[in-house]
Amino acid sequence: MGNTISSVFTHTFPPAPRYSVDDIPDLTGKVAIVTGANTGVGKETVKALLAHNAKVYLAARSEDKAQAAIDDLRKQTGKEASFLKLDLADLKSVKAAALEFQGKEKELHILFNNGGVMAPPVDQLTADGYDLQMGTNVLGHFYFTKLLLPTLISTAKASPEEHVRVVTTSSMMHFFGSLNFNTFKDGPARRRLSPSTLYCQSKYGNIVFAAELARRYGDQGVVSTSLHPGVIRSDLWRYTSKFESWVTGCLMYSPAYGALTQLWGGTSKEGAELNGKYLIPWARIGSPRRDALDPVLGKQLWEWLEEQVQNI
Repeated sequence: MGNTISSVFTHTFPPAPRYSVDDIPDLTGKVAIVTGANTGVGKETVKALLAHNAKVYLAARSEDKAQAAIDDLRKQTGKEASFLKLDLADLKSVKAAALEFQGKEKELHILFNNGGVMAPPVDQLTADGYDLQMGTNVLGHFYFTKLLLPTLISTAKASPEEHVRVVTTSSMMHFFGSLNFNTFKDGPARRRLSPSTLYCQSKYGNIVFAAELARRYGDQGVVSTSLHPGVIRSDLWRYTSKFESWVTGCLMYSPAYGALTQLWGGTSKEGAELNGKYLIPWARIGSPRRDALDPVLGKQLWEWLEEQVQNI
């Protein structure tokens, strides 16, 4: 418990950043996707990528909200992101989004698995009957990544010196999580857990998935990292109580700070050497819970995820 408390303290109160968006190299010719990108950290990530000349697909569920974000970012950067309709809580939507992207692009250099949901009411499920948090944060991103892997791998082969990046957003709350496979779908075991417990489980699952992706595809030029973005002021907190929001509000940073670590992992030269690493604010290598990196658990989760999407 002492190590957990120490880690949470380090995650919550990081030192001043030495990395900034000004350090991002020119991304001309690079293609990126950012999920959950119409607001918060995702939107700030898109902004930085556009400002450095990347072609960016802003993936989101609501076209109206996405278009509003695209319009605002165009005013700020003079560049225009492309909308990609993606509902991570609906596996058919995930498949449609991947196919739409692959119908337009032959390359994908950076995939930011940034979208997510935190602590919704327990009765909320995905379109396919999964726990909303596990289904959105882990299964949805797994399936999206799986479908895009052929494009990622072919892109890596074309530019072997650069590697492609898959950056998956986790949270320091993974320290309080574990994987109970009986709670991934709705049922009595799941209903006994609180929304916050289910959130911690999904964020733990993000690290297990990212580490297993690194093991399976690192030798094919795919660099997979996971990260804690920081305690960030965003729409992610919409399901928390006013008291919780007030308490954590004193510790929160702006979404611009939240984008720093994933931009570092996704665009920096040193990011190409970070396969399998867990990143923490601001643009540093950290240490997740050791058991989240267990290859046996990684294989077990990966096989479960594969089973869920085999007939979509």
